[in-house]
Amino acid sequence: MPFDDLRQFISLLDERGELKRIDVEVDPDLEITEIADRVSKALGPALLFSNVKGSKMPLVINTFGSFERMSAALDVDRLDDVAARIESLVPADFPATIREKISMLLRLKDVAGLKPRVVKEAPCQEVVRRKGDFSLDELPVLKCWPHDGGKFITLPLVVTKNPDTGRQNLGMYRLQLFDDSTTGMHWHRHHDGAANWRRAMEKGQEFEVAVALGGDPASIYSATAPLPGGFDELLFAGFLRGKAVEVVKAATVDLLVPAHAEIVLEGHVGTETRREGPFGDHTGYYSLADEYPVFHVTAMTHRHDPIYPTTIVGKPPMEDCFMAKATERIFLPLIKAQLPEIVDLNLPLEGVFHNCALISINKEYPGHAFKIANAAWSLGQMMFTKFVVVVDGNVDVQNTSEVAWKVFNNVSPERDLLLSKGPLDVLDHSSNLANYGAKMAIDATKKWPEEGHTREWPDDIRMTDDVIDLVTKKWREYGF
Repeated sequence: MPFDDLRQFISLLDERGELKRIDVEVDPDLEITEIADRVSKALGPALLFSNVKGSKMPLVINTFGSFERMSAALDVDRLDDVAARIESLVPADFPATIREKISMLLRLKDVAGLKPRVVKEAPCQEVVRRKGDFSLDELPVLKCWPHDGGKFITLPLVVTKNPDTGRQNLGMYRLQLFDDSTTGMHWHRHHDGAANWRRAMEKGQEFEVAVALGGDPASIYSATAPLPGGFDELLFAGFLRGKAVEVVKAATVDLLVPAHAEIVLEGHVGTETRREGPFGDHTGYYSLADEYPVFHVTAMTHRHDPIYPTTIVGKPPMEDCFMAKATERIFLPLIKAQLPEIVDLNLPLEGVFHNCALISINKEYPGHAFKIANAAWSLGQMMFTKFVVVVDGNVDVQNTSEVAWKVFNNVSPERDLLLSKGPLDVLDHSSNLANYGAKMAIDATKKWPEEGHTREWPDDIRMTDDVIDLVTKKWREYGF
């Protein structure tokens, strides 16, 4: 059964022994980060802190911090089960581009009925307070790392509206607390929220924003999903959970917000900008301070007993890695529908999901690996991928040691490296210019004579099947 809200998910984790309750007082200034980082690196449980210094609200973190919890959040046994469901719905004659495929997918009869359902009353509005009657300092917001520019809300569901079409967007952009009623709004130029804001500023309109904290797990994940612009993330969440997400009209702005959120911040973003950052980011480095728009919070609504959800990012593995892995598995069928020669894809944790992609293919012609790399760079947010490594279809790309073995042995640098240029992620600090720079494709497939390799290509070393079976049967006889 899909979860209606975050607390139902927390209860399930508690029943499964995957939740650790911590009642001793803890400081949101660095201490919680150090605890959560150690637990996350050990692939430990979700953490519920009931006694956070300076706040009456309990705080939950590392909720999605394992493959098992991420799968449970989407109500499946394995993330590949979601992929299989998508694959079963995508006919072979679907349109060519991923954008068209998703558009068609969300219009299918089995999916279209899962659009968000508007309700008149909602748990997230049990308490409604306007400016002067609340303070953002009531929230147990973390200062995550020593050189961070301040405290950051790190798991927000940011609701905006396209001023031309009226379509809502749900994104996840960190919010640095500036004072008791303003934050930064860290949306990158490539994000839909930023595009909606720019358009509103061009038209001279006030730009309303709502930020939900908490909600059902599928909605929290969907805010991070790389859907093409114009697609309803809450419809996608409804598809993932097999049940429509309930939304309610915000108390003071013309936006629909997740009805089962714990807390909702309402307000507006105008032309004012402010220095935001630095911030210890998911790359494992600090993203640098820069100018970002200011979010003026004019109302706060919440449950009577809200739970504050948060996360930390840094050197992998972290909680966000498993959310990103969900994206890898869920969107793979749509990539394969466009590029059927792809066998599997791995976005390794060490590449922080925009620096490296490992792809296995059924090679069919000379230069096929470079064709796949160029195609990958044209797929939505994969345009940011700095290194694309392509191997043959019999290579397990989930085994990074096996991939490294193939690269180090199969690649002739002069022949098998392709340098290109294009957009880079905002957080990439290696390029000479922000947002733009070089990328590399590495062809680690077996080379053909047509690709200039006229020598004999050796076979992998492998024992015969009969000897493998024999030794397997006699393994205990050997004393092992």
